Amino acid sequence: MTKTLQSTAGDVRDMSLAEQGKRKIEWANQQMPVLQLIRKRFIKEQPLKGVRLSLCLHVTSETANLAITLRDGGADLVLCASNPLSTQDEVAASLIKDYSIPTYAIKGEDNATYYAHLNACVDHKPQMTMDDGADLVTLLLTKHKHLVADVIGGTEETTTGVHRLYKMHQENKLLVPAINVNDSVTKSKFDNLYGCRHSLVDGLNRALDVMIAGKVAVVCGYGDVGKGCAQSLRGQGARVVITEIDPINALQAAMEGYEVTTIEDTLGRGDIYIAATGNFDIIKLDHMERMKDQAIVANIGHFDNEVQVDALNSGKGVKRTNIKPQVDKYTFPDGHEIFLLSEGRLVNLGNATGHPSFVMSNSFSNQVLAQLDLWKNRDTYKVGVYVLSKKLDEEVARLHLQKIGVKLTKLTKEQADYLGVPVEGPFKSEHYRY
Repeated sequence: MTKTLQSTAGDVRDMSLAEQGKRKIEWANQQMPVLQLIRKRFIKEQPLKGVRLSLCLHVTSETANLAITLRDGGADLVLCASNPLSTQDEVAASLIKDYSIPTYAIKGEDNATYYAHLNACVDHKPQMTMDDGADLVTLLLTKHKHLVADVIGGTEETTTGVHRLYKMHQENKLLVPAINVNDSVTKSKFDNLYGCRHSLVDGLNRALDVMIAGKVAVVCGYGDVGKGCAQSLRGQGARVVITEIDPINALQAAMEGYEVTTIEDTLGRGDIYIAATGNFDIIKLDHMERMKDQAIVANIGHFDNEVQVDALNSGKGVKRTNIKPQVDKYTFPDGHEIFLLSEGRLVNLGNATGHPSFVMSNSFSNQVLAQLDLWKNRDTYKVGVYVLSKKLDEEVARLHLQKIGVKLTKLTKEQADYLGVPVEGPFKSEHYRY
């Protein structure tokens, strides 16, 4: 099923929400210090002047400030949602009304609308793309190859999206350069870990406000996202169990004091299940059929296929009851019930508002600088997946430290000579020329 959009200015739920959205955008801006610095420089220098740029991201107040920064740098851009449930409708309205950025995003949009919005970004004929999950660049490379010749490259900031890029490159299907922003340290070790540590419990509380203390909480995956989730659940007093495939991650979890076992071993005693792997079929229908009565199931990985939602919805004798937006109760033939949050999509964005603005300032500063690097060096980038330099990572971190009043210790000349490094430290960079 396809859907035709009538406007090139955007497609949002309600333009009357724009005033509220503008207030949220302005508040978030105050919590994004490095993005502010980049924006001031961009306004003066216009380094992206005239570049056609398509963004497929979570449409939140933080993303709005990213889009405004790119626009103020001269980019000709459009924005669409990377997830049907993560859109803040008031922000989407404000981006169109107050900032003249064409935005295609409606919270709760169906699949036909989601892909119509994606295609609107493709119709912009982008020279560069910015993705959260790689849906946009994948659509370009598979369905619109006639446009690829004009594409300089793209950036990606999720674990799931990066996996897709590497797989495409291995199969010789990538066709354009791509920058892996996700593996910048100031992204993965901050957004993934501290962002999820903050926003997972926020999503659980807004969804059901169930007591977490004393519950058995099962976190599937102990990467950076899983680590943040486990910390937040333990902080609330949950008894946390980890499932893992990676022996190093599993050993880390065990040495942090978590029980590490298989999901099958938790069935009948787990109260809360969180999928955090970036893979698919992590929490299966068979698992949910054997879960404890009143168990809660949620996903914090990018795509909804970590939980077998389709199989659950078509399960024989399984009854679905909507409790409230993004909270569904499923009753099984034996009478036990479970609760699925955000239809198996990102619980921290579907049931809450996602990561705090300050931690997103790290990620989005990296996104902007990656786009700038692609544009400036467009004649030298070859097809492949690249990461940003450690020097740039440290510069982003250094600038954020100023906001929170942190002072770094400096080496003496004698200490520096002893280590054989400059006084400023081994990775001290020159001021990055935005």
